Amino acid sequence: MQPVHVNVVAFVVAVVIKQALGGVWFSPVGFGPVWMRLTGRTPEQMKRGMAGGLIVDIIAGIVLAFVLLHAVVYAGATSIGQGAGVGFANWLGIAAVATLPMVTFEHRPMKLWWIYNAYFAIAFMIMGAIFAVWR
Repeated sequence: MQPVHVNVVAFVVAVVIKQALGGVWFSPVGFGPVWMRLTGRTPEQMKRGMAGGLIVDIIAGIVLAFVLLHAVVYAGATSIGQGAGVGFANWLGIAAVATLPMVTFEHRPMKLWWIYNAYFAIAFMIMGAIFAVWR
């Protein structure tokens, strides 16, 4: 892999925005109640596993940001639209297709896939836009 300059501030901001988006997305005012119903989780179960889940999600967000940063730089994206486009392409080509068989093989509702993947699509596009313009 070719070395890529990492703007640490932009990197941290992108990861924090992803986490904040997820916090709102899966909150009681977002898709949290529907998500819990579709996954069979209770609020008590969520509270018990929250710390461990957040740690894993933050680490996953850091890895996602690192890979997406490279994709944006390799694509030569330098505008918000180009960065968002790279983010969208990476979401579609990696996250969307990787999670689809999980839903179909587990016979889970497609609504669950849409809840996850609309969040990931938005997060990928925002992060890609940040990386394209904030060097």
